[in-house]
Amino acid sequence: MNTTFMMKPQSVRIVRADSKGGILQQLSKTFAESFNLDPVQVLEHLEERESLGSTGFGRGVAIPHARMPGLHRPLGAMLKLERPVDFEAADGLPVDLVFGLLSPAQSGAIHLHALAEISRLARDERVHDALSDAPDAEALFGLLTNVTDRDAA
Repeated sequence: MNTTFMMKPQSVRIVRADSKGGILQQLSKTFAESFNLDPVQVLEHLEERESLGSTGFGRGVAIPHARMPGLHRPLGAMLKLERPVDFEAADGLPVDLVFGLLSPAQSGAIHLHALAEISRLARDERVHDALSDAPDAEALFGLLTNVTDRDAA
């Protein structure tokens, strides 16, 4: 996968969450288990960024992100929710697709490029529909891998 951020098959999951806080906890757990990080530290950084304003992107998508010390490159995770959850998005719609991004603390432009890449992915109607229809995490990862490889070509 040729992206500005690293993803692994285990960093893509279908989960149940009942609140925005629950989503951030699931995302922190996914990052921690996939990239050997401290889940408490991940959650603290995601919540700190979220306190500045919702990362609810719109159209049922949220992009929680944060910069963290100790990372060497941007890391990505993706959650598909079993059912939509309110995330205080600007358009007022609940989210069911959550793209997470963690970047090194001092990664200004790299972090912004990774966010832009995720944003383009989330805005693509065909990709959005395919992710929404994916039956399992393996299919989600396959779709993400194919899209990012296609866009890099």
